[in-house]
Amino acid sequence: VKALILAGGYGTRLSEETRSRPKPMVEIGGRPMLWHIMKMYSAHDVNDFIICCGYRGYVIKEYFANYSLHMSDITFDLEQNTVHICEERTEPWKVTLVDTGEGTLTGGRLKRVADYVGGEDEFCMTYGDGLSDVDI
Repeated sequence: VKALILAGGYGTRLSEETRSRPKPMVEIGGRPMLWHIMKMYSAHDVNDFIICCGYRGYVIKEYFANYSLHMSDITFDLEQNTVHICEERTEPWKVTLVDTGEGTLTGGRLKRVADYVGGEDEFCMTYGDGLSDVDI
């Protein structure tokens, strides 16, 4: 089962937090809301994610491109210009980041990721800006 997460809104009601990042990247407890949502799905063995990016989607792409830097113990040897990941902390996730357009509405975002869902009969979908304790 795949999980689609809508992560493209402007977050206007949180403007002080979302001037430089999309709302799903606002941190709670030192981690982005998006990470918390994905951990909840992963706890139920849903580990294949399609993130529908929009407003400042590059922030989400950079976060996952540098995930090991965010989550692992790392040694930087500046003299040798090397990086060593001491203890890599990973997740069993496959994350597909799709630029679905900055002003695209929900239905348009779903249409733009249809090819990534493939022939799946069922998938989960949620917004990337809400956390709850729901038994999925």
